[in-house]
Amino acid sequence: MFTSLRRVIKTGWRGFRRNIGLSLATILIMVMVISLATLLFLLSPVSDILITDIKEKVDISVYFKEDVLSEDILEVETEILKIPEVKDVEYVSKEQALEKFIERHKDDPVLMESLTEVGANPFLASLNIRAWEVSQYEQVTNFLETSPFRSLIDKVDYHQRKPVIDKVFSMVSGFYKIGIFFSIVFAVVAVLIAFNTIRIAIYNSGEEISIMRLVGASNWFVRGPFLIQGIIIGFIAALITLLISFGLCYGFDNKIKAIAPEISIYSIFVSNFFLLFLIQLATGIGLGVISSYVAVRKYLKI
Repeated sequence: MFTSLRRVIKTGWRGFRRNIGLSLATILIMVMVISLATLLFLLSPVSDILITDIKEKVDISVYFKEDVLSEDILEVETEILKIPEVKDVEYVSKEQALEKFIERHKDDPVLMESLTEVGANPFLASLNIRAWEVSQYEQVTNFLETSPFRSLIDKVDYHQRKPVIDKVFSMVSGFYKIGIFFSIVFAVVAVLIAFNTIRIAIYNSGEEISIMRLVGASNWFVRGPFLIQGIIIGFIAALITLLISFGLCYGFDNKIKAIAPEISIYSIFVSNFFLLFLIQLATGIGLGVISSYVAVRKYLKI
């Protein structure tokens, strides 16, 4: 059995070298597919950090009428914190709102002059509300607009911020969909190219196949070399992708840290090395075997 397996592997390797041009083209496409899968894997924790940071900056504000006492606002804060969708609430008094405005626009003389002309503090006390998920802000707003303390509220700025909130929500939900779409497209292309590589290899080996049949070779012995070619193509593509991934992660790690110090793409690569290589191998060899098997079943009639 081992002798037969060794011969099948040897024949498969010989077929791979015989069609080296097509094999290299297939490997190139395989590398693109596996690279995309690798990119999605590595960017998953990075995107989680970035999306979490964006979510943290998204909130809605509830502004209270001029004559509402701070004690009443704090009671409203307590009620809002009871809403399951609410993560936290920050109370901003009129004085704090004025201080924040001055700090933010202290270098703008026009605004500072306008504020001086107004004289009194023009800002309203507010509660800044953050929900657990971006999609929950509408539910929170509906609660506020129908709550018993609605008479205390001057306005809720959800509708003004809704375009930004919707954009963040779309980005969160669409990120993985885009990645999966391109993965499927590249995977189909890789399978088609590998499929045609094996088909041509079958046609080029027509004479050898006829001799094998005449001497009574088993179906496995005839079909096996073509499956081995698919495995070789997938394995080589996975190794190349691993080396490329290592080089890119190592080379760009410092540049990414300069932009986002909390993100180390190289550390993510090293800590997930074996799992990542397993994914790359499974993707490469899986695509190679599937395309080879389909081609053998379709074009190699035994």
